[in-house]
Amino acid sequence: MNRFNNLVILAMALLLFAQPASSQTKNGFELGNALVPVEEILRGGPPRDGIPSINEPLFQNPEDVSLWRSDDLVLTYDQGEVSFAYPIGILNWHEIVNHDLGGTPLLITFCPLCGTGMAFDPRVDGRPLTFGVSGLLYNSDLLMYDHQTESLWSQVEGRAVSGPLAGTELEPVATRHELWHRWRERVEGRGKVLSTDTGHRRNYRMSPYGDYDHSERLYFPVTHTSRKYHPKTWVLGWSHNGESKAWPFPELAEHGGVLEDRIAGKAVQVHYDPEVPSAELRDESGNLLPATRAFWFAWYTFHPDTDVFEAE
Repeated sequence: MNRFNNLVILAMALLLFAQPASSQTKNGFELGNALVPVEEILRGGPPRDGIPSINEPLFQNPEDVSLWRSDDLVLTYDQGEVSFAYPIGILNWHEIVNHDLGGTPLLITFCPLCGTGMAFDPRVDGRPLTFGVSGLLYNSDLLMYDHQTESLWSQVEGRAVSGPLAGTELEPVATRHELWHRWRERVEGRGKVLSTDTGHRRNYRMSPYGDYDHSERLYFPVTHTSRKYHPKTWVLGWSHNGESKAWPFPELAEHGGVLEDRIAGKAVQVHYDPEVPSAELRDESGNLLPATRAFWFAWYTFHPDTDVFEAE
């Protein structure tokens, strides 16, 4: 009998270890076909949807809003004559806004740990997807998930890293980082601002991350690090034709004015605004390009071979 029991235990152990990698799950997401090491996908603390995405956003006229101060930061997107502002004070608590602009979907994302506010066209093969916060991180960055297939998506990379859509990339959409008063001056009555009527009770004037933006400390490990700059130094980053480049804000400040530069043979202009601080990347025709404002550590860990602009 003991021998029989031992054989049963051995058989069960073999079955356990023979289970396909697809049996690996975190926060309920299947990671068997993950394109990144599963051990580097970490739980951030909150469960799936513990940070609630905004799925039915409401908007107000800026003149009807008193919460925001002149130097508060907003992520902005222009659609024709209308400009939409998504206050970072709200995005700190929700990270994702699924915004339907009259039949045209827009995905607004923000990762407080990486400082990255990015927008995407959430359509895959013509099918619009909506997104939530998985509660998981990769390289300290937000892993989103789409409600339709439950694939996990890296925000900085804009691609699915696991699930049925693994390897699929979203089309990035150009946005700006602006100060509240500067945005209002620029749009002159043509603006709409995301309402704090989100269906959730939060103190949108308080960041849940304290002094994280200035501290050298990272909450989670990353795969590549560089001490060339303070980890939370702001940079503008962009990838084109397989090449990546970062324009650190201290270097842009030293350069002054508009910077004429090139990446992968393409001529670009960098417009630096020290008041925000932020920067915009434009092509030769002046069109805004979907560059990423990020902490140095975040840009570098995803682009360890990046070129870096240095002022002469």
